[in-house]
Amino acid sequence: MNLTTPALLFPAISLLLLAYTNRFLTLAQVIRQLGASPDRAAPLVQCQLPGLTRRIALTKYMQGFGVLSFLLCALSMLALFLEAEIAGKWMFGISIVTRAVSLVLSLIEVLLSTEALSLVVRDLEQAGREKCG
Repeated sequence: MNLTTPALLFPAISLLLLAYTNRFLTLAQVIRQLGASPDRAAPLVQCQLPGLTRRIALTKYMQGFGVLSFLLCALSMLALFLEAEIAGKWMFGISIVTRAVSLVLSLIEVLLSTEALSLVVRDLEQAGREKCG
């Protein structure tokens, strides 16, 4: 294994962290809007709070594992540069595992996000039925 192998992951990890940051900012914006809303005690908002709490935790961990993956990838390159091939391979392997964990956490967060959207859609449908019928 040479120095270019872990270097190939650098752009992918950087883009992944950028996507995670954007998702975090969107989540923060939603929470701030709910907090400022006069309807924050509404049943629909209260139903979303456990999911939002879980999404915050998942986002923290997926970003943490993403950063750890990036760090291990950089250390792997350093080890390979210093001709410590075994250490470099191990760090690269662990970097891939932490990246996979980060991606799984990201998938779970997306599933929770779509579940929250489904709650809103059901509420809108119910309100529409009450007005129409």
